[in-house]
Amino acid sequence: MATEPDVRTGRHCVFKLHAHLVFVTKYRHQVFADRHLKRCEEIMRSVCEDFETELVEFNGEADHVHLLVNFPPKVAVSKLVNSLKGVSSRRLRQEHPDLVRHCWRAQRLWAGSYFAGSVGGAPLSVVRQYIEQQTRPV
Repeated sequence: MATEPDVRTGRHCVFKLHAHLVFVTKYRHQVFADRHLKRCEEIMRSVCEDFETELVEFNGEADHVHLLVNFPPKVAVSKLVNSLKGVSSRRLRQEHPDLVRHCWRAQRLWAGSYFAGSVGGAPLSVVRQYIEQQTRPV
């Protein structure tokens, strides 16, 4: 099973975990240009490496970004998100003073909330059916 693409192994587990993350700018301000998104991707790739996760895909628009992250079971998604948002906000504001004017009140680039969805694998209906069809011992 570990030879399948994207299947990773840990000391005591074999896993294939992906999450779709969406971060929205504070007050949905239209703040990002292409140069901001390129730098944001670099920063987020670096944070993911620190967490032993893989940033599989990244893209965004003027007021939000999308990430597809492959992560091990030992990583709490909430901790990863906290670090991704905190580090990227701090570094982008330091490196791009033009972003600071959008953060004047709260000194934050990102809204407090985020979207996280599990992705990949079989559809839930297939997994549910597979579990239902297991032969239970009598």
